[in-house]
Amino acid sequence: MTANKTDPLLPPIVPGDYRDQLGSFFKDAWQWIGSHWLHILIATGIAVALVALLRLARHWGVQACRSGDGTANWYAIFGRAVGKTGNFFMAMLAAKLVVGYAHAPAAINSTATFLFTIASVFQAAVWVREIVFGVIEYRTTGEGASESLVSALGIIRLLVTVALFAIALVVVLSNLGVNVTGLVAGLGVGGIAIGLAAQGIFADLFAALAILFDRPFRVGETISYDKSTGTVERIGLKSTRLRAGSGELRVISNKNLLDKEIANVSERFYRRVTFVLNIARWTPAETLRAIPDMLKQVVEGEKCVFVHAGFIAFGASSYDMQVEFDTGASLAEFYQSRHEVGLAIIARLNAEKIDLAYPTQTGFTAAPGIGLISPDSPPAQA
Repeated sequence: MTANKTDPLLPPIVPGDYRDQLGSFFKDAWQWIGSHWLHILIATGIAVALVALLRLARHWGVQACRSGDGTANWYAIFGRAVGKTGNFFMAMLAAKLVVGYAHAPAAINSTATFLFTIASVFQAAVWVREIVFGVIEYRTTGEGASESLVSALGIIRLLVTVALFAIALVVVLSNLGVNVTGLVAGLGVGGIAIGLAAQGIFADLFAALAILFDRPFRVGETISYDKSTGTVERIGLKSTRLRAGSGELRVISNKNLLDKEIANVSERFYRRVTFVLNIARWTPAETLRAIPDMLKQVVEGEKCVFVHAGFIAFGASSYDMQVEFDTGASLAEFYQSRHEVGLAIIARLNAEKIDLAYPTQTGFTAAPGIGLISPDSPPAQA
């Protein structure tokens, strides 16, 4: 129920007329009870049953939260929110049901509506806050969270609580007929000022939360970004620390890291190896035609996954053949398979009498009236 300034939830109170209004309120209430006692009893019974059901749901929420250590899964997160259902909200819900079903007088109905509006709005804020807290704690206390980021949960809780209850206060005041335009404008200006003053800190904080929620990588995994590669050691409040393969520690802000293309090396299912073989120019074409099948046999003989092989280019001193195959995902298996397949290819080439080329140059001699003379040509006859 939304009311404007001309239609408040509660009737206006005239100064100096408190006793008359209070007496009128109790008189109307007594008359209403006397004339609608049956409706009131029926509505009260339904309300009591509803309150009992809500209390049972709250008990279930507390048990779910305890059994799941608070944030173990989504089941426990929603149980935690339900467990925060307040007694005031349940009482106002029951009262609203009674006065609505039993056709209460305007004064009693307005009072019940006013209290129910306050209870429901702030109860909704509490539910949303608990769900947000549960989701954040579920992500930050799991694998990949650092102590500094977990300690920042106090700041996050404060910001979420202030934001939610500020919205709830504005909604309640709006339903009471108060003009909240100035209040909303003031809150907006204050939020913009705080955001501009700490935009760098908030950008890195939200980037850290994005890393923990989206999980493009975790602590202990190896990632590549730009031209750098390293193992993630810590995801902090402002920056992420990675240990490079050469031993040094590299630190990059969370926002800058997410702005780059990240390759998660630890999530790969295989590693691909590419060899380029420079075959000597004097190798016959029939031998060249048989090389791809020969390379496939070698690769599969070493328990690797053959991809393809074939002629790729005319080199300066060779015919270039290329072979590609896949190995296991681990770095040790990759190095070992590459070593074994390389040696097996060398052995097979030696067995087939196929030579690998090396850079060569041929010199020609120029003679007047004869042209170019190859160094392999026989001596000229006298």
